[in-house]
Amino acid sequence: MADSVLGDLVLGDQNLALRRRWWWTWAQVEGLGMQRLQLIERNFVDLAVAWRAPAAALMALPGIGPELVVSRDQLAKRLGINGVPLECPARLLLPTDPALPPSLSCLQRPPLELHWRGRGSLWGHLRRRRAVAVIGTRRPSPHGLEWAKKLGIALAQAGWPVLSGLAEGIDGAVHEGCLAAEGVPVGVLATSLDRVYPRHHSQLQQEVGKRGLLITEQRPGAAVAKGHFAARNRLLVALAEAVVVVECPNGSGALHGARLAWAEQLPLWVVPADTNRISAKGSNSLLGQGATPLLDPADLLSSLGSGPLKRFSPLFQETDSNTNHNLNSDPLLDALGAGASLEQLAQAMAQPLPQLAEKLLQLELAGLVEVAPDLSWRRRQNGLRFA
Repeated sequence: MADSVLGDLVLGDQNLALRRRWWWTWAQVEGLGMQRLQLIERNFVDLAVAWRAPAAALMALPGIGPELVVSRDQLAKRLGINGVPLECPARLLLPTDPALPPSLSCLQRPPLELHWRGRGSLWGHLRRRRAVAVIGTRRPSPHGLEWAKKLGIALAQAGWPVLSGLAEGIDGAVHEGCLAAEGVPVGVLATSLDRVYPRHHSQLQQEVGKRGLLITEQRPGAAVAKGHFAARNRLLVALAEAVVVVECPNGSGALHGARLAWAEQLPLWVVPADTNRISAKGSNSLLGQGATPLLDPADLLSSLGSGPLKRFSPLFQETDSNTNHNLNSDPLLDALGAGASLEQLAQAMAQPLPQLAEKLLQLELAGLVEVAPDLSWRRRQNGLRFA
């Protein structure tokens, strides 16, 4: 049954692969954003046709001017593209990919592309917003730092992926706590994956990418820009089931993130702090506006319940020979064939997506499966456990 269902979907996969390559090619055109790229695709149906379209046909669309057409033509000349789109880089999610979390597509300004590093199986949980975001100031009090680490530990032990921005202060502290408890951190960066900001977070960022997931909409080599940090907050909130503000002043990025959470009607928790501290003015003000005060991590966990990774916690302990034998004989491995997406596996095996996402993470931790750039899965040949 699994083989026949997956076989019927091969042609669709090929079409999707070609579409994402054309999307990635168009995304290189300078000055072209998500809305105009979607407009081009809607009107030409096929981005390959649009690539070869005359200037007049493109400029007939609203918002498409001669500068954009010149950019397209210059790019085509520079790259030597003649009807053949660019290959997509590894570990890239595009709006064309079914694996992209729907909450990101629904943003007022959806990401044109997402680059990632780490455990691809975690995307299955992020698609369902099964993660908790913890945000706060870069200059916290000792009380704020202690609370951030305590929350990272508590959420990890309860099986919750912990979202934060890997910035100085609260962000770094919560991920340190999460890692200390052998949990799964998810860092949403305002910089490209090949940069570390702040620089002394080099080891922390490396560990998050190794044991969890790093995500950014910035391409390799992109310059650090102040606006990227504010823009990053919308991604953080869109992937979260709940948001916790530990400590932040007025006008901070964390306060902006909290307001985004409120606009989405997400559960918003705030750790009360010293009212005399400037670093806590913003977060304390949220309490006066109706945010839920967090006096004990147990209160948060009582509200959330167990996270999606609870059954596999701790995630990074050694796997015994009996467990390895059971995993090697798992029917999911046979269903993968030459490669299959989470949706295809759910259809082929008649199992719910959450259950399959958990199983894929277990197989990934055991080194038995690997993920392709578009988040399709395949059996890993001669795989060794990821250390």
